[in-house]
Amino acid sequence: MPAVVEVPVVAHTALGALRGIAEDGIAVWRGVPYAQQPVGDRRFAAPKPLPAWPGVRDALEHAPLPPQSRSMAAGDRNDPKIRDEACLTVTVWSPDVSASLPVMVWIPGGAFVNGAGQLQLYDGSRLAANGDVVVVNVTYRVGVFGGFDLGALGAGFDDNLSLRDQIAALTWVRENVAAFGGDPDRVTIFGESAGATSVLALLASPAADGLFARAIAQSPALPLIADREIRAEQTHRFLAHLEVTAAELKGLPQRELRRAAGQLQLASVASSPTLAHGLTYGVELLPRHPIEAAQRGAIARMPLIIGTNRREAALFVRDNPPMLPTTPDSVDRLLCRLSPDATSQIGAAYPRYPNRRALEAFGADAMFVAPTWAFADAYSALAPTHMYRFDHAPATLRLTGLGAVHGSEIVHILHTYDSHLGRRLHPLGRWWTPRVGRRLQRGWLEFATAAAGCDPPWTNEWPRYDIQRRATRIIRSRYDEVINDPDGRRRNWWFRVSE
Repeated sequence: MPAVVEVPVVAHTALGALRGIAEDGIAVWRGVPYAQQPVGDRRFAAPKPLPAWPGVRDALEHAPLPPQSRSMAAGDRNDPKIRDEACLTVTVWSPDVSASLPVMVWIPGGAFVNGAGQLQLYDGSRLAANGDVVVVNVTYRVGVFGGFDLGALGAGFDDNLSLRDQIAALTWVRENVAAFGGDPDRVTIFGESAGATSVLALLASPAADGLFARAIAQSPALPLIADREIRAEQTHRFLAHLEVTAAELKGLPQRELRRAAGQLQLASVASSPTLAHGLTYGVELLPRHPIEAAQRGAIARMPLIIGTNRREAALFVRDNPPMLPTTPDSVDRLLCRLSPDATSQIGAAYPRYPNRRALEAFGADAMFVAPTWAFADAYSALAPTHMYRFDHAPATLRLTGLGAVHGSEIVHILHTYDSHLGRRLHPLGRWWTPRVGRRLQRGWLEFATAAAGCDPPWTNEWPRYDIQRRATRIIRSRYDEVINDPDGRRRNWWFRVSE
């Protein structure tokens, strides 16, 4: 096999010139900073704009990952091995730097504890090549340095650092993506899990207004957004645990801070499903929870794809994680907080309760599915909304009894079948793209590249979601099917107990 020829490509941004390379006909820039790095006095503070630089700056190598532990999404041989707080970068792929192409900005997930845009699982080169779009992957602060809110400490400590980083990255895209061949007026943001939660929070944040035109939310986990009182109480427990003052936090070693936040994360699961890491509402950046913002109409209005996977909790339930209510005791504790009468009615929604599959479905609904239904119901009255349920499970997942687990759609949208996780899910995907992958990527691209004010080509096959029909696209292995309110029995039950 002949060696791949790498050709230098220079993008002239508003801040200065960046040297990338062309790989297999796609230009890529790695490790591109979008803000000043949050180190020293800038630790725990909102991102600051970058100053311009002279000459040409190399953007050839990935920057470090944010400090984090190992995760399922990571582990590829091509993933960066270094972790550092100086992590605010993007990766950009472009098929034509002289064009004005639609832009897709990927916001990775990881429960606001793990994740980074430069992981091989999220490689955007095939999406850029197949869709003739510019792809931008965002890396933002996670864990104690981004997903653990210390805003209650006041000056020098800003809330919602993960979200603030994403807004800084989108501002960078707005101001600079034209230099890479992208159209700043045709930006679609998309993300999975915590990334999808962020997508919905960005819709509800006044600070993100005008930075994107379309949105895709894959398996959002909206209980990861808590009110400011919960976060303030958590902040004071954090300081007490460390036995330090707020002024001393910025100088503490990474390991000490991460260990203390991790212990609070474990303790927080007792208030399932709200965790110590996540976003905060009731503050200026995010005035309302996204569901409430949609219900009140206080949210950006634009075309949206939103959905969940058939077996969201299957991968987690085997360990009975306390953050997901997947045991009779944890279900009872949650229902006592929601509605004391709900326990006696649960069999109507989950007929085999409390068997394992029913408990798994309940946990998935509590964290992912029921909040997604609530958001889609409210948002669909304001803007074009398309709901899906991803049911496809390859043989590798069926044989292990897992099915369409959380995050298993990612490799099909990005066509990253040669990543570590992609090879495990679809061993032949590097040579033969599964039918579901061709359909799914095409659907996401058609949505992102539709002209402003126009519906994507598939709207007849995938009608808009509304509360009259609740039309949902069921994405199967060989074909897709639109079914009205496919999980209506469970949805109705959750709506009753949440009133």
